[in-house]
Amino acid sequence: MCKSKVSNLYPFSYTKIGMIKDFPVLTILCLLFLLGLAACSQSKHENDNHAQTNALVNETSPYLLQHAHNPVDWVPWSEKALSIAEEQDKLVIVSIGYSSCHWCHVMEKESFENEEIAAFMNENFINIKVDREERPDVDMVYMTALQLMKGSGGWPLNVVTLPNGKPLYAGTYHSREEWQEVLTQVRDFYLENPAKASEYAERVANGVKEANQIQVVHDQEELPKEIAKDIVKQWRPLWDTVHGGDQGQQKFMMPSNLDFLMNYIALEGDEEAKVHIKKSLDKMAMGGIYDQIGGGFFRYSTDEEWKYPHFEKMLYDNAQMISIYSKAFQIFKSPLYKEVVITTIDFLEREMKDEAGGYFAALNADTDGEEGKYYIWNQEELAQTLGEDYPLFFSYYAINPKDVGENGNLVLYRHESDSLFSEGNGLTKNDLNVLKNRWKTLLLEKRAQRTKPEIDDKIITSWNALLINGYLDAYFAFEDHRYLARAIEVFHFINKNSLENLQLIHSYKKGGRKLEGFLEDYSFMVNALIKLYSATMDASYLEKAEALHKEANQLFEDEASGLYRYNQNNILISTLINTHDGVMPSPNAVMAENGFLLGHLLYEPKLIKKSKNMSSTILPLTTENPSGYGRWNNLLMNHTYPFYEIAVVGENAKNLLSSLQKAHLPNTLVVASPSESSLPLFLNRYVDKETYIYVCQNNTCNLPETAPEIVINQLKIH
Repeated sequence: MCKSKVSNLYPFSYTKIGMIKDFPVLTILCLLFLLGLAACSQSKHENDNHAQTNALVNETSPYLLQHAHNPVDWVPWSEKALSIAEEQDKLVIVSIGYSSCHWCHVMEKESFENEEIAAFMNENFINIKVDREERPDVDMVYMTALQLMKGSGGWPLNVVTLPNGKPLYAGTYHSREEWQEVLTQVRDFYLENPAKASEYAERVANGVKEANQIQVVHDQEELPKEIAKDIVKQWRPLWDTVHGGDQGQQKFMMPSNLDFLMNYIALEGDEEAKVHIKKSLDKMAMGGIYDQIGGGFFRYSTDEEWKYPHFEKMLYDNAQMISIYSKAFQIFKSPLYKEVVITTIDFLEREMKDEAGGYFAALNADTDGEEGKYYIWNQEELAQTLGEDYPLFFSYYAINPKDVGENGNLVLYRHESDSLFSEGNGLTKNDLNVLKNRWKTLLLEKRAQRTKPEIDDKIITSWNALLINGYLDAYFAFEDHRYLARAIEVFHFINKNSLENLQLIHSYKKGGRKLEGFLEDYSFMVNALIKLYSATMDASYLEKAEALHKEANQLFEDEASGLYRYNQNNILISTLINTHDGVMPSPNAVMAENGFLLGHLLYEPKLIKKSKNMSSTILPLTTENPSGYGRWNNLLMNHTYPFYEIAVVGENAKNLLSSLQKAHLPNTLVVASPSESSLPLFLNRYVDKETYIYVCQNNTCNLPETAPEIVINQLKIH
């Protein structure tokens, strides 16, 4: 079974918060039911003649609708639901999952569709279902509680709380028998020992609050100059030097870390780090975690070699990996990286794009009740489909009998580069490309005959903002104007459907409820708008970025920490301060980065100072856990290494801008204007019929240049 860890997804380390222990009854429960983690999936209810219907039938979330005909009296998360629990003095079950979650699906079949279990739940509890992608704030609170109780977590996340929402018990997947036993024991404990239950829940709630308390570090005149080197030195022993990534039995792609290391090797020329990052990128691109036939990345690898994935496909993973491999191509010029970008984009266009221009959230891991069934292959099936090509195909994917699973099924992955394979088999580069295209066409046609994975058709603002950046990075690397057009198209979708009067919504679905946006929606969108401005020279994007950044400050600023709250209205048991860079970057890190960039663009020192203060506050955490703060580490390099503003001014600005953006230039901000502009970087620098490039640092500019290659040579880039 596929298992997941979530320590990389949430904003704390275990050493910081410790674990709540020594409460007898609940400790026994935790020991009894500490099970494997679950990373998980949705079922499809094809029968319209349902015996039961609950309140979820009025929701639009695919995950909630999945449970709309359970015999459990599910209700969506709301203050009203908790009020009813308090009025009736009932414990609350908060069950959290998402549509592409395999073990969520399993638990639904085993427990939530069981009449006896449902009757017990309905009689003794108020039952709340939560889509973690729709309400990441609720998920974050209760996942923190689970981590405190057990030191690990996953989905489905099942929490029993007091009527006031404070957690009494938390676990992941339970079998039917285990779930019945858990509920019985927790109910009896609450009825027989209400004072002790309240005491324990209060301790857990206080632990959640503590996990979100940040020790403020006031402005440091100078951040440590060697901090990036120190971070890499501390992190280096954790690298997997054989298979890439960090050591571990499961592996996530961690885009923020990859981005940091690529920028670090460019600034420091660290050859060991350069070897490591290339090995990591190569292994992922040739591994089973990448869909070798259809393109796109799966959620994570269940093994240390990147061979065997958990098969759900998430928009946020693929959006970020487009960015990563585009930037990697700028550094290494590897054809493999270009292929990964192109095929990942093709996958998104083919399978995850709404006709109006936004992109859906996820593809299910399961089809026909089996995880990965849509993606795995049988040797006999491959031989029949590929015919005389099969022996060479077999060799290309280095299919090993020991890798073949039950029923002859296997996951495709590679062991060597195209150049080595071509050389070893007497093929030209063109010969191999023709073969690969034919194989993929035949197998995609074969795959199309299978039951397709269900799609979660929510259009999440923050994830689409990440995709805007992905398309723009691909545009910079390959100068393909189609990618720029797609980035603009995504923004227009968000601007039309998810933004009104500077108010973003988190998740859009036609006919659905408009839930207020979270910090990640604002910070990621501002970041995308800054990059859109850099790509297009259209100042309206910059104006929108500045306005949304100010709005985010008003909505989310937390004066006590100097950072930003995750949500707008704190109706949960704790304020949420998300600082940890996980699979997605911390929205606080992105807010700090946005302030830094806007400060340089607008010549507003207070924004740069705010960014520096935030970096100073997070610095102790980055040194404690260097692999958990990749986006922050990038920002630290912005503050501690020379940072350059490159301004291109004149009628030929567009062409010169493209030449500069084609290069990998960390610690630089590249902007251009084809005409006179009031922006400080361009002020009084326009010369009619001429185009000049200015390299500036700390509001001081070098003499103008006309050739991009001369400018690049001025920068301290390895």
